[in-house]
Amino acid sequence: MLFQRFARLVDQIFLSCGLFVVMMNQIQSMKEHTIKEKVVVITGASSGVGRAMAVEFAGKGAKLILAARREEALDEVVQECESMGAMALTVPADVRYVDDMQALARAAHRFGGAIDVWVNNAGVLAAAELNEAPAEVHDEVIRTNLMGYMHGAYAALPFFKEQGYGLLINNISVGGWFPTPYAAAYTASKFGIRGFSESLKGELSAYPHIHVCDLYPGFLDTPGIQHAANYTGVFLKPAPPLYDPRRVARAVVALTEHPQPVVTIGVAPVFLKLAYSLFPSITRIITAAIIRSYIKKADAMEATSGNVLLPVEYGRGIDGGWRNANTSKPKLAGVVLLALAAGLLLFQRR
Repeated sequence: MLFQRFARLVDQIFLSCGLFVVMMNQIQSMKEHTIKEKVVVITGASSGVGRAMAVEFAGKGAKLILAARREEALDEVVQECESMGAMALTVPADVRYVDDMQALARAAHRFGGAIDVWVNNAGVLAAAELNEAPAEVHDEVIRTNLMGYMHGAYAALPFFKEQGYGLLINNISVGGWFPTPYAAAYTASKFGIRGFSESLKGELSAYPHIHVCDLYPGFLDTPGIQHAANYTGVFLKPAPPLYDPRRVARAVVALTEHPQPVVTIGVAPVFLKLAYSLFPSITRIITAAIIRSYIKKADAMEATSGNVLLPVEYGRGIDGGWRNANTSKPKLAGVVLLALAAGLLLFQRR
């Protein structure tokens, strides 16, 4: 009798586990089916995190409209996405021009019949003391990073409002919270995007099914630093810790299922934001000192405008190849965290 009861209990447990597995598979299938119906626009999709997003969405079967200045590089991404069974469209476009973004939105709507998700992702960087780089370079950083995101939203919102729903994702980066000395225009653009997005969220609060989501990833291992305008006189390397851009891509896909106003990716951005919020002077001084120390020791390099003014042909992959090369270098987040601790100690003594 006892054995029979035990056997029935075991059967019930296995039955429950089986039902649980079936239920989870159904939920996953429903999620994938939902993403398969999504029409997704991604700017800056020719390399780096933009390309990673395209591949991640392609794996889920979304309809993709991929934009960037480099048509040849975009074609490579489209071929990769199509090889995974996804439908994808190349739209060469420059986010600096609102007409290009409106044409992109119209092409996306024709291609997919709707626009479900618009990812503002295209961005550029210029490294220099403010007066060492041409003013034109600083202007174009602002036009690409800040005005490009505004142009994207300007183009997408009429379709969202007509549909009654939509998801706008702004890939801002930790630079929206943490200022970077020797990259003043970049910092201004990222702080500007954060302010723009917060304002837009208030404006769209009357539209409960239109969501604006902001991403704040840490420093990513992409070709972005290779593309940067550089007037420091030395060869640039990104500051560790570096994150896999595919991690950001997975976060973007997750947002299409569960929109959130703000998503921080990685521990380092949290530390850097906290450090600057509590001790802005100390973190600015420490960060500038780290960069100056690097500039004194790094290999010399001629000045370049990188991809700020015109697109470049190199650096088409997702990865920049920096993670292994930077394993022995001090981590910026760790150094700033030490500065935070020192500042807290000083504050307590005062």
